Amino acid sequence: MISTSNVTLRIGKKALFEDVNIKFTEGNCYGLIGANGAGKSTFLKILSGQIESTNGEVIITPGQRLSFLQQDHFKYDEFPVLDTVIMGNKRMYDIMKEKEAIYMKEDFSDEDGIRAAELEGEFAEMNGYEAESDAAMLLNGLGISTELHYAIMGDLKGAEKVKVLLAQALFGNPDILLLDEPTNHLDLPAIEWLEEFLINFENTVIVVSHDRYFLNKVCTHIADIDYAKIQLYAGNYDFWYESSQLLVKQMKEANKKKEEKIKELQDFISRFSANASKSKQATSRKKALEKIELDEIKPSSRKYPYIDFRPEREIGNDVLMVENLSKTIDGVKVLDNLSFIINREDKVAFVGGNELAKTTLFKILTGELEPDSGSFKWGVTTSQAYFPKDSTEEFNCDLPIVDWLTQYSPVKDVTYVRGFLGRMLFAGDDGVKKVNVLSGGEKVRCLVSKMMISGANVLIFDEPTDHLDMESITALNNGLIKYPGVILFSSRDHQFVQTTANRIMEILPNGELIDKMCTYDEYLENDELAKKRTIFEVETDEDDN
Repeated sequence: MISTSNVTLRIGKKALFEDVNIKFTEGNCYGLIGANGAGKSTFLKILSGQIESTNGEVIITPGQRLSFLQQDHFKYDEFPVLDTVIMGNKRMYDIMKEKEAIYMKEDFSDEDGIRAAELEGEFAEMNGYEAESDAAMLLNGLGISTELHYAIMGDLKGAEKVKVLLAQALFGNPDILLLDEPTNHLDLPAIEWLEEFLINFENTVIVVSHDRYFLNKVCTHIADIDYAKIQLYAGNYDFWYESSQLLVKQMKEANKKKEEKIKELQDFISRFSANASKSKQATSRKKALEKIELDEIKPSSRKYPYIDFRPEREIGNDVLMVENLSKTIDGVKVLDNLSFIINREDKVAFVGGNELAKTTLFKILTGELEPDSGSFKWGVTTSQAYFPKDSTEEFNCDLPIVDWLTQYSPVKDVTYVRGFLGRMLFAGDDGVKKVNVLSGGEKVRCLVSKMMISGANVLIFDEPTDHLDMESITALNNGLIKYPGVILFSSRDHQFVQTTANRIMEILPNGELIDKMCTYDEYLENDELAKKRTIFEVETDEDDN
């Protein structure tokens, strides 16, 4: 068990947390949620001891081991992959290395023999002899192929490092497990494996994630950070959302009844306070009026963007025809004779572990890359807006946000442009902020503003949910669900894919295509081979190099 007693953290004059008292018990998985800047990651660092609170204390049951997901992807670059995973249990790893050092001695003494025996006994009690096989099972489950288990961490790609560090956090059955955005950079099969692992995990888990489907699947409780306090709710993310909305609704209805009662009492007092025969009743009602207190309803610190894509032109029947498209990159055939037709009601999710193939296809369709062979043709009624995975070039300038967006707007009026920025939570002086200093989330919101202002009837998104908070993901998800045009997109967010797409395409490692008219859940249910196929793929995400 892990708990906090009056934990307060002040940054300058601002209190990020104020007198937080909360208890996390065994057998439960707690989803830690809150708006961007609420302090989710900071609270995990306080629990893990990486940051000291200003006041209060963190209490851990004596003898229990805490493990957390490392965020420094370069910390273990000089170590082998298997060693990195076993380091998740520091005591076990230290024993293993001390034993090796003793047995390497040329002048092995009696004292060395006694010490080695002590270490062997402790190592056996910790199931240390199963360490390598346990680490290998975790790595395989997350999609790290066996030939990489003995590689050096520095030789791995970014997404592979993330998986190894996640295996490190999970290793050795920790009593308390802290996970900060564990699904970032994971492909969908790896996320599904992690979901099953956590569902069957019998100890305490506290997890921060923007993946709503993931939180719904694994969480038994939600810990909501708002206004420097943490409120605990039983149930998963959807249950928290419904409960919190219901609570606010009930408080508003109770306040409305109280306000009606207050008005009724005030009217009576006003009419009869000067009437001698009614003065006692008026006095009684004054006392009753003084006892009525309205519930304080604080507006949540969460802010939801208003995302509404409105095509300027209705799309025709001919949308997109792709014929025999092929592309080889660095000697690897990424696309192999790809052919398909997009219809006017299609919302297509490109899924699977072949990240480079999806990005390459989108770049070809938007004119950023030329295919080696084959062709594609957009319908004459179509207009496209594109959300790239890597937007570095988009923001490689020092323009203020409002000027940056104005260059893409068909209407050059500043008020018109600021209206679109306002929808994406850029208010007031935000409009003069330079685009080259924006955070990842702010850049995403700028790109969504650009796509909204374009009025396109075909939207192409390459991993749009990266860097977005829960509120922005929800708003984007809802905006795409009601969008009347065509969508081509990729995303690692299960719920985003499931609720948006009506057609699923998977580009296989050999560049070929699977194409099915169905939802994502139906695709997984009816194509178990497709699920297994992507689990052991090596990611080729350009951003991970």
